[in-house]
Amino acid sequence: MNTEELNFAYKVRHALNERLDDLPAATTDRLAQARQQALARKKPDGAARRTAPVLQTSAAGAQGGNWSFAWFNRMGVALPLLVLVAGLIGIYQYEQQERIADLADLDAAVLSDELPLSAYLDHGFNAYLNQSEQ
Repeated sequence: MNTEELNFAYKVRHALNERLDDLPAATTDRLAQARQQALARKKPDGAARRTAPVLQTSAAGAQGGNWSFAWFNRMGVALPLLVLVAGLIGIYQYEQQERIADLADLDAAVLSDELPLSAYLDHGFNAYLNQSEQ
């Protein structure tokens, strides 16, 4: 309960207590009986303050036969980050393979072409090859 609700509850209780002495005896007896019945039906304090239940199951090899999936709740942020990193690594590997394949095609084209050996010694030709590789 927030502060406003508590203040309202205290005001209602105070207003009811002011007029308590003016009530007939039969009414106060009925109220006392209703209170006793309500207290008898009341759940224990611990049951009212329970948190959300944790999913538990038994797994072979787990200590005590119970294995909690509470750690799975903590993976809510880590798991998508791991998937993202794995995806980025996969994309990087794919791009590297494509670059290697392009360089292999260039090398095959250069080697299959009939060029004199002096062309490979030309600095301009090496600059052209280096530029086309990037």
